[in-house]
Amino acid sequence: MIYPQLGRKPSGKRLQRIQNSPNFHNGTFQNINHTPQMAEGYNFGKVMFDFFFRKPKDIKPPRSIPFVKTNLKELPLQTDLMLWFGHSSYYLQLNGKRFLIDPVFSDSASPIPRTNKPFKGSNDYDAEDLPEIDYLLISHDHYDHLDYKTIKALKPKVKQVITGLGVGEHFESWGYTSEIIQELDWNESLNLDNGILLNTTSARHFSGRGFKRNNTLWLSFILKTESHNLFLGGDSGYDTHFKEIGEKFGPFDLAILENGQYNLAWHYIHMLPEEVLQAAQDLQTKSLFPVHSSKFALALHAWDEPLNKITELTNESKIPLLTPQIGEVIYLKDDEQLYSKWWKEI
Repeated sequence: MIYPQLGRKPSGKRLQRIQNSPNFHNGTFQNINHTPQMAEGYNFGKVMFDFFFRKPKDIKPPRSIPFVKTNLKELPLQTDLMLWFGHSSYYLQLNGKRFLIDPVFSDSASPIPRTNKPFKGSNDYDAEDLPEIDYLLISHDHYDHLDYKTIKALKPKVKQVITGLGVGEHFESWGYTSEIIQELDWNESLNLDNGILLNTTSARHFSGRGFKRNNTLWLSFILKTESHNLFLGGDSGYDTHFKEIGEKFGPFDLAILENGQYNLAWHYIHMLPEEVLQAAQDLQTKSLFPVHSSKFALALHAWDEPLNKITELTNESKIPLLTPQIGEVIYLKDDEQLYSKWWKEI
């Protein structure tokens, strides 16, 4: 394979299963409602021109992102906790099991070397820092969520992969065995070890690592135990699915929602901060952890705008907001844990 980071398109029995999905029509996966990748009044050429010639000066932080270097291998396994690696990558301990979600530890969130590089200070964790992982969850196959180098480095540590239909083809092309890969459609469930129930839910987004788009599925996850009900949102534009999920599976103790790399041109597939708050309310969540920021400059807003805006909005709504530094431990049973506005000190 000349460019292994591109992965491989689904074929054989995997493709047959995809074609039998109720969410697959006319050769591609479809969102529930009509979802153009560009909003009305915008076009790809204008967006690219703005991205290359009209970037704001503060699209990247002026100094290094502060981070905490936690020894993950020494964290007590029976403690329910979470730790963020920037953007949408995080580590989770729940009921004595270790989860890793959308890890990206390499020096580029792109198939093109030296592009989409992480901010200084945001990429000081790597696969060597991690203990064995019981469940690796991948929300979709975009490069800022599924990273070839990271997935290859993690291979000896991962016991099971759970992801959307078709994404397993990438993993098999990178040396993972089919026996440890579980691919799911929307609205499916798995009983995991130690009394953990996993449900998959819809998202409003798209997929693809090459020229072919939407041949693998994008999704979000719900993890439920006797003590916690967690919504792990993948990338998604705002739509009615959040309210439907809240009514069916809520209320949630914590919702992890993307809040960053947005633009009016693509607001159908990435939420604006105001929509993030509305999604949190629709989900009936007790607290909100905004992610998808603070590591890559994939849109034209100031690097700290997502955190500033969602902080202002949640102050008015009274929804508790989790804003940890990269590497800071979040204790899931500690409702009184305080977080600094670390981005204002840079």
